[in-house]
Amino acid sequence: MEAFQYQALDAAGRSVSGVVQADTSRQARTQLRAQGLLPVEVSQVHARARASVVWARGISATELSLLTRQMATLLDSGLTLEQTLNALIEEAAEPMTREVLTGVKTEVTSGQSLAEALGAFDKSFPDFYRALVHGGEESGALSTVLQHLADYLDARQALKQKTSLALLYPVLVTIVAVTIVTGLLVYVVPQVVQVFQQSRQSLPLLTRSLIALSDFLRATWPYLVVIIGAAITAARMALRSDVNRRRWHALLLRTPWLGPLIRSINTSRFASTLAILVGGGVPLLSALASGARVMTNMVLREAVEHAIERVREGASLARALGASRAFPPLLIHMVASGEVSGKLEQMLQRAAQLETRSLERRLTVFLTLLEPVMILVMGGIVLMIVLAILLPIIEINQLVH
Repeated sequence: MEAFQYQALDAAGRSVSGVVQADTSRQARTQLRAQGLLPVEVSQVHARARASVVWARGISATELSLLTRQMATLLDSGLTLEQTLNALIEEAAEPMTREVLTGVKTEVTSGQSLAEALGAFDKSFPDFYRALVHGGEESGALSTVLQHLADYLDARQALKQKTSLALLYPVLVTIVAVTIVTGLLVYVVPQVVQVFQQSRQSLPLLTRSLIALSDFLRATWPYLVVIIGAAITAARMALRSDVNRRRWHALLLRTPWLGPLIRSINTSRFASTLAILVGGGVPLLSALASGARVMTNMVLREAVEHAIERVREGASLARALGASRAFPPLLIHMVASGEVSGKLEQMLQRAAQLETRSLERRLTVFLTLLEPVMILVMGGIVLMIVLAILLPIIEINQLVH
């Protein structure tokens, strides 16, 4: 069956659009009429041609987790992949999800693997997701891999929501503080400056500095906006180069606070991926290759690629990962223990859980310290502005008395 995109009118005369599956355009029109719709335009579309236009937003993380769990359950119950996709399309509540699944089914029925079909919709299915699906297809344990993947997505979404809620207060404080400071510099300071200039008194250094900063911002803000925009664009273009991007990723890993966070995130994702694939029966070298693809940091990804070469030469996984000194010792020790005991999957899952907890602790400490630091910094800036305005007034009062 093919996918046909349509525009139609409902019983109330309102325009509706979507995607319907049918063998021919005539059959698609018949289905629409059976649904009480009057077809206006029906055209066959190809998933890859639609992906970059129709689904630029993609499926939400919460819906992706639910979709993954449903797919795992249906496959585990004995349905074929095509039957599973048909059931998911019928059950999808969101039009966006229904259209994406229809496009995936079109790709699958044309001979593509599920991982390749998902690749047409990278906004909905990220790299690590497709890498895990690819590993599950290779091992023949797709349903098991998808079930573990759904658990991982749930845990990841919970951590993301927790972090977002914790960041909400600091972000609001920053927005309010920046607005107040901007208002003081752009509107309040110039009004006060006129009074001081008329008095022709000698102004304190702090007040003169504030006046100079206010004049500078008012005169150059359009140029500053252009410069900042150009700098961001130049940085993005520079990071397209693998060499520059690797240097940037290496610098991030050496940055205090941020470096350990990046290392923990990548280590947790890597360990979770290996645990899912090894538990699904994927050969270790293939699992490591998929694990390398889920790493967002190029330095850590290269460390995994080098470890693959060492494992291929006969080294143990723990020794191969430890040779690069890029991963936390905890992961190396847990992997070594798993190899000796024959429980590599369980040890990898344990390592992923411990790294996730370590990441949560670091985030908690960071956010706990961030709030008072931001308040102190913004309060200090406002205090300096207020003092710069009040000092000349105090001096005038002293001269009068």
